[in-house]
Amino acid sequence: MNATVRPEVDVYIQDALSQTANWLPRWLDQVSVSLKNLEAAEPGAMERKALNTARLEADRHRESLVEAYRAELEASTRPQQAGAGQDGKPRVSFDELELMGDDQVQETVEFARLQQVVEMTLEDLDAELNARMCSALGLQQINPDANPLRPSAFIGALSRAMKADRVEASVRGRWLKAGAAALGEQLAGVFLGLIEKLDENGVRPVGFGVTRPFAASRSSPNSVSGPRSRRGETKTLKPGERSMPGDPLLTLDQLHRLLVGNLGPEESGSEPQQVNQAMVRNLASEVVTLMMRQITDDKRILQPIRDILHGMKPALIDLARADPRFFADRHNPARRLLDAVIERSLGFKSEAESGYAPFAAEIRGIQRALLRSGDDVPERFPELLERLQRFSTRAVEPSQEARGLAVNTLVRVEQRNLLAERLVHEFRDLKDFPKAPGVVRRFLTGPWAQVVAQARLEEGARPPLLPADAASRRYSEVIIDLLWSCQVGLASLNRPRLVKVIPVILRTLREGLDSIDYPRAATEGFFQALMGLHEAAYKTQRPGVPEDNPPSRQDVEDVSMWMQSQEAKDTGFMTDLPPETQPPAYENTQPLPPGELPDAQPDTRVMESRLPVELTVGAWFEMPLDGVTTRCQITWASPHGTLYLFNTATGKSVSMTRRNLDRLIDQDRLRMIARQSVVDDALDAVAQQALRNSSASGKT
Repeated sequence: MNATVRPEVDVYIQDALSQTANWLPRWLDQVSVSLKNLEAAEPGAMERKALNTARLEADRHRESLVEAYRAELEASTRPQQAGAGQDGKPRVSFDELELMGDDQVQETVEFARLQQVVEMTLEDLDAELNARMCSALGLQQINPDANPLRPSAFIGALSRAMKADRVEASVRGRWLKAGAAALGEQLAGVFLGLIEKLDENGVRPVGFGVTRPFAASRSSPNSVSGPRSRRGETKTLKPGERSMPGDPLLTLDQLHRLLVGNLGPEESGSEPQQVNQAMVRNLASEVVTLMMRQITDDKRILQPIRDILHGMKPALIDLARADPRFFADRHNPARRLLDAVIERSLGFKSEAESGYAPFAAEIRGIQRALLRSGDDVPERFPELLERLQRFSTRAVEPSQEARGLAVNTLVRVEQRNLLAERLVHEFRDLKDFPKAPGVVRRFLTGPWAQVVAQARLEEGARPPLLPADAASRRYSEVIIDLLWSCQVGLASLNRPRLVKVIPVILRTLREGLDSIDYPRAATEGFFQALMGLHEAAYKTQRPGVPEDNPPSRQDVEDVSMWMQSQEAKDTGFMTDLPPETQPPAYENTQPLPPGELPDAQPDTRVMESRLPVELTVGAWFEMPLDGVTTRCQITWASPHGTLYLFNTATGKSVSMTRRNLDRLIDQDRLRMIARQSVVDDALDAVAQQALRNSSASGKT
């Protein structure tokens, strides 16, 4: 949403909030009636009791749920919340599913069904409301995400309100199942009232600049719109890939029971044990089939590698029949082998890159070994995993020692720079610091802070025999003389002291800079300016006590990360970014017409391009390296998050500061390829597919 809400828009938000006290109790009444009818028709005693409990809970939460819902809806319409991912869409990850209870699974499915029913009911009204709300927001075209009163905001608020009001998961699921159609009817009344009010106030709809969201979503091959989309969902599997023709589609409940091991004979009624075991094997095979289709369709992986992975599928299905939950165990050799192959393959952007050919040959050999005839397929995975690990070690072995050196160096660099930042604050607190010329202040907060920090770190590891011998003490004490000597008027009053301290100052400064291997060329300008100040002070003759020099108007530069040349070499430190990533020294501006203020509502397209990038260890990125876009993985982050170490598929190390990474992100030159394992992504997609199948089929 926009950074600010216009006053007229807030009027409609408040109107929607006030209507909660009317329509939500009516919806609970409809839910109660529906539950009572279901209870009367239910043959099972336990379910009848559960339906009765849900009906009584609807009456008990009548008032408290209204307050909770209003609070959640109001929070979702706030500028900082709108568009921040609270879209009300039902989501379930594979890892979360294993930790969920049966009631939570049921609720998730019912919430997905409710989402579909409500969106279908509100489709036309939502389009009309979007057009008017975007106009009220001052937009020139429709942006559904900018509308704070979109259907997902109402649905998501209901889900969160029920949890906030401590409604049990089993009750929530039955409410959602019994009240899906009624909720669509109640919200249709709210939307119609808002549209009429907008029309009465003269708000005219704007046109569509993008595809209408709900129409587009229902035509998407990955979406489900009730029973009519069921035929499309059966095409999730390619012909011939189903474990047994005629088997039902994988549902969320089946997947959940498979993960928790709750598909034993006692759960299958009078079925013989062998029939139940066949069902478990078939479900596991279907999960593997769906997972492998996601992986082999993933365009982040080069096509030849995807073909090899597709060739491994028969072995993985065989394994699933022997170990139905292997894919959920991250420590299982087969899962680890699949993860390792895909992880390394993400490092290659093209087949022409160095290291690709031997890697492809190695995994082809692994594929052939898996497809070899025999009944020992499960026993082959540990051996093949060890084989791949040996290959990977050989492939990057020359760089392993270098990587260890890079990590140790970066730890030391961060420690020194953090200590230098603290020292800068100490320097700025000195009495004479503000009176010093800007060139001296920048020297102290830049190179000299690094000198003192390095000396203190070295003395912490190897303390001197006598405190007076500590280099850090001499480097700190010289600052007092330096600040005094560069004040021309003050230093000119004591020429004998000036003559005495100048050689000590110059010698100590040179010694300190040499101790950190600081390039002399970078400080020659400072030394020339300092000698000019000393010469002026020596030649000046003034009676009496001079006034203090006015503080320099030149700002002190921010403390930036610095490395010695050898440290930069050891870590592959990128000091200079490509020219196109450097920020402009200034931006051309045009004066605003009198009385006109800049629009406080940022372009949503700009906001989307500024979404935060998660710099987590293990994530893969594409970034400019030596003039070529290269895939790199974050393999280490410094404890304080100021330095990051990347590695290419060939083992080359590259380090960069967080500041430079942020600059690449702002320039859209750092692109995330994978935040987590591709196998994790594929399994999450399987869980989402099972959820869609459940909501479309009417089964859990």
